[in-house]
Amino acid sequence: MCQLSVTWRSASLPRPYDKSQAAEGLRRWHEAGAAAGLAAFATAFAAEPAGRALLEALFGNSPYLGQCALEEVGLVRRLAQEPPAAILADLVADVSALAFAQAEAELGRALRLAKRRLALLTAVADIAGLWSLAEVTGALSRFAEAALQAAARHLLHQARQAGELDLPDGADPAAGSGLAVIGMGKLGARELNYSSDIDLMVLYDQERVRYVGGRTAQDCFVRITRGLVRLMQERTLDGYVFRTDLRLRPDPGATPVALSMAAAESYYEALGQNWERAAMIKARCVAGDIEAGQAYLGRIAPFVWRRHLDYAAIEDIHSIKRQIQAFKGHGDVTVRGHDIKVGRGGIREIEFFAQTQQLIAGGRDKRLRVPDTLGALAAFVATGRLAPQVAAELTADYQFLRRLEHRLQMIDDEQTHRLPESEAGLDHVATFMGYGDTAAFRRELLAVLENVRRHYGALFETAPDLGAGPAGSLVFTGTEDDPETLATLGKLGFADTAWVAATVRGWHHGRYRAMRSVRARELLTALMPKLLRALGAAASPDDAFRRFDGFLGRLPAGVQLFSLFHANPNLLDLLAEIMGTAPSLAELLAQYPALLDAVLAEDFGSALPAAGRLAAEL
Repeated sequence: MCQLSVTWRSASLPRPYDKSQAAEGLRRWHEAGAAAGLAAFATAFAAEPAGRALLEALFGNSPYLGQCALEEVGLVRRLAQEPPAAILADLVADVSALAFAQAEAELGRALRLAKRRLALLTAVADIAGLWSLAEVTGALSRFAEAALQAAARHLLHQARQAGELDLPDGADPAAGSGLAVIGMGKLGARELNYSSDIDLMVLYDQERVRYVGGRTAQDCFVRITRGLVRLMQERTLDGYVFRTDLRLRPDPGATPVALSMAAAESYYEALGQNWERAAMIKARCVAGDIEAGQAYLGRIAPFVWRRHLDYAAIEDIHSIKRQIQAFKGHGDVTVRGHDIKVGRGGIREIEFFAQTQQLIAGGRDKRLRVPDTLGALAAFVATGRLAPQVAAELTADYQFLRRLEHRLQMIDDEQTHRLPESEAGLDHVATFMGYGDTAAFRRELLAVLENVRRHYGALFETAPDLGAGPAGSLVFTGTEDDPETLATLGKLGFADTAWVAATVRGWHHGRYRAMRSVRARELLTALMPKLLRALGAAASPDDAFRRFDGFLGRLPAGVQLFSLFHANPNLLDLLAEIMGTAPSLAELLAQYPALLDAVLAEDFGSALPAAGRLAAEL
């Protein structure tokens, strides 16, 4: 009847964790089938062992997927009769064919309904073992690209209709438009997780854009970008398409949501940081004017892949890895409440294992310039940089953790990576993962986390630490506050921790003259833990930090001073004491930083001469 044997078998599916919930779902399944005009199919499907096992796995483990199944009985029928790859191809084709001239409300609803079908399709193909990890993440990424392209075409058409843009292709508003939607992170690498945000950078090529409106091209593309975000993440009764994040663009705290390519290129040439180079490894143009986007990525390739790195640059790359190591609750590998993305032994450690080595060696060896994590591990083996056994272990560990990540997110369609704190919650996750008992799941997970931590810990093991000490993590890479970093700043004595963290990120973005050279920013990265510890020890840490910020803001250059601090660490303590207790002297230092040279004299720390001698010298 449904030829279930050609797709999945009941034995391949997880048992229902909540049997009463599964039973209630089956009752509602028959009602949904009748309402959809598919009563005969619904009855026959639930009677088949493989069909019933699938329904029980959905209803008994995931309220979200159970609801999707009730709303998409027709899709379940297709899954019973066709391979999921064929259904995915039709789904992507339907989204790609959406008319760009239709009303925005209609387009948004079509995209949200298509996303719901994708969610159910992908989940079934995953939990039934029909797709590999690469096929699951690839399907999610393909759909995201199609949805973004449909939205971009619609918004560009609107701009043309409003008399703002002269577009060269009437049949395809995106072609030659100059608008480039760059997929970052997992979208760029085709590695989206089940309930993933999509990280985007929206740029426009000022040389290709034909703006004919009455304001500016930037105003136009800012409105288009806001419309794109609205179409992707606005929630209605039909759900949403993708949560969208634009914070990986250059200096997001000080730039508009859409930038000209010239402005972005200038930023990377002058102020780009090593963590931004790491982020650009995965960058790919996913929507809009693909030709313009790919040309832009080609132009900034020299920034991403530097052929020559000095010691400070390599140390700064190492610091990305070391900064990410300490997170709240993850000093030791554990299970309950563990974050499998950023915790010890988690997904992020495998990603950084690959990216840090790509940054160091990829400038000289193009074979390492691959966007996806598993592809990078394979490239390391092919070029003799990694033992095949290590790559095989990390590949298996990565696949296990990503599968677990997907199960956690499928339960309620939440962007979560944290394991439950309760035993009942762990039992639920273990069951959904297909384990017969939670103890077996716990043993395998601990083994994976320990193995990842061991390999990750061996990376750059000879590099000196950043001096964070027992206080905790100090992470200022990226675009958002790390909760553990805020906690660490609080332990160091700062009250307005969010302001301190944001100010430090501003330093790294080169907003002061002293921070506009690459070397100054790299030196500051290594100094940061000692600097913050010294300022935190002042009588009023927040005031001391504020005065140091003013001091830094008035410096004409930073390399010489930061090198001085590296050579004479005690100067940091003295400077912090001045900033915390002597406002007038702090102001004087801000005006004349060369006064610090006096403390380098050999007799600076010795006892003062007698009063008579001082008087005579005066």
